[in-house]
Amino acid sequence: MRRGLINLGKRQISVPGGGSTLTHHQNLTNYAPKFIPYGLTHIPPADTINCSEHSMKLAYFDCFSGISGDMTLGALVDAGVPLEHLREQLLGLEVPGWQISSEKVWKNGMSSTYVKVKTEDQSKHRSLSAILEILQKSELSTRVREQASAIFRKLGEAEATVHDVPIEKIHFHEVGAVDAIVDIVGACIGFEALGIEQFACSPLNVGGGTAKMAHGVLPVPAPATAKLLQGKPTYSNGVQKELVTPTGAAIVATLCNSFGPQPPMSVSAIGYGAGTADLEGQPNVVRIMIGDATEKTVAGFDEEIAVIEANLDDMNPQIYGYFQEKALAAGALDVYTTPVQMKKNRPGILLTLLCKPQNTASLMDLIFTETTTFGARTYPAQRRVLPRELVRVQTQYGAVNVKISRVNGHIRHASPEFEDCKKLAEEKHVPLHQVMDEAKRNFDKL
Repeated sequence: MRRGLINLGKRQISVPGGGSTLTHHQNLTNYAPKFIPYGLTHIPPADTINCSEHSMKLAYFDCFSGISGDMTLGALVDAGVPLEHLREQLLGLEVPGWQISSEKVWKNGMSSTYVKVKTEDQSKHRSLSAILEILQKSELSTRVREQASAIFRKLGEAEATVHDVPIEKIHFHEVGAVDAIVDIVGACIGFEALGIEQFACSPLNVGGGTAKMAHGVLPVPAPATAKLLQGKPTYSNGVQKELVTPTGAAIVATLCNSFGPQPPMSVSAIGYGAGTADLEGQPNVVRIMIGDATEKTVAGFDEEIAVIEANLDDMNPQIYGYFQEKALAAGALDVYTTPVQMKKNRPGILLTLLCKPQNTASLMDLIFTETTTFGARTYPAQRRVLPRELVRVQTQYGAVNVKISRVNGHIRHASPEFEDCKKLAEEKHVPLHQVMDEAKRNFDKL
């Protein structure tokens, strides 16, 4: 087959019908190298988003009408990924019995692309391990194979939690069918073709009502979808329809670094992907905006948290420390008090807890059990968390871990771990501040 080159932004990919040739599975994305200072023992953080000085290709999912796998594929084709390139690369899956086609459609006056995957597959039940084996044995590029595997693992973890079974026993139903596999793998092929290195997503309109699924009639969003989007900004504008599918939720939950308004970017391509249903009063499409980030992005990830507050003016002060320990052990992210002036000119305390949304109810119960308040209030908030790393430095007293954070590759904060310093101070019978000061000095010398 003859291949030609098409220009997608600053990169080129091979497609049928031209005169030049490119390597079949060329990796189109440059990854930012991880920065590890010399002389430090690096302990990787659980959540690290690499920052880079170069201009990063960014994709922003605008999910004002939800998102699904086929809608994502349609948006990528609409944004410039050739259908023939998708078809050719998907042959590397070595899964027979499917056809892919696209057409321009109108959704409430908006032009969009609908991608249809037609299959002869009769086996809609596949285990996670079976799908991962299909991907592992495929001829897909390394990046596509790893990205698709990560999405399926994320989905498997959500299903395992919802059904309270080990992840190795999870069998996908609708998502295990060939068309769903093609949707997810095809989306990853499209991301690679466009050279997308970073992903962001708007708040997601999840819809409402109920939907008929393999397990019966379930509320919208479906349990797996709700789990995948836990901690992400979601809402419903009242449409009684499933707008976010488990496949769509898994894609954004796995790939997106941030959720919220569109980040600063220079948009070079926009794609609209159509869903199958026609909705009253709004187009059933997802919009993907693709371009270069116009400024350096701050490392980290955004997440939704809950804030719980209670005013106290009649509690024994000895209880505060006890309550703080109990709250932190029960899942609170932070607990603190603020002096306030209350009614009848009484000095009081504003008790504040930060927690994950799913821990709100249990921590509210703890407040009512352990404090004297008759009422507490809660509200959602957004926070950005910088990725954290631990580096080990040597002091004359022993090794100390130093917690650091970076923004755009530069260290912003460096703090010796208190418990490490406390342990060494007690063992060596020296003042605590001496251990902390030396750990900081030795870190600064590196």
